[in-house]
Amino acid sequence: MQYGVVTAGKQVDLNSGAVPQGAVVGGALGLASARGKKSSKKTRNTIIGAVAGSAIAGSAQGDTRGMIYSVALTGSAGEMQVVTDQREIRIGDCVAVEKAGETANLRRVSDGFCDEANAKAVEELSEESIEEASECEMAKDAVVNAVTIEAAELAAVKMRLLCDD
Repeated sequence: MQYGVVTAGKQVDLNSGAVPQGAVVGGALGLASARGKKSSKKTRNTIIGAVAGSAIAGSAQGDTRGMIYSVALTGSAGEMQVVTDQREIRIGDCVAVEKAGETANLRRVSDGFCDEANAKAVEELSEESIEEASECEMAKDAVVNAVTIEAAELAAVKMRLLCDD
């Protein structure tokens, strides 16, 4: 779990495969990219792809716009880029970067999390922050482990409720 301020955002077509070197993939797009390759998982992967595709499409049929966000991490942690279907985040927002492997979730949080003067308080709240990130990760796992379209769609709604701001 890291915190940072969004310094840039650029709209991209998620179907273009334009993921910059070193960027992590977030949102529902991260689910699709994290799928297993075993043949026993082909049905599940089809479901995940359909749900991730509908989540990426959002309310507009066929809309595959997403964002590449640059996040200046607090402390001396540097900068990170995240490619995601999440389009509601704005430049200047303080975000939690909840990274799991090569995927990440961005979630807007209070500006106080990005204020260096609050570093000790943020550290003391880490257990609660990790719990919130874990709930998001479990919701994503529920999408990945769904065995029917209906279960995957319900899990995707829960994922959006728990993982977005």
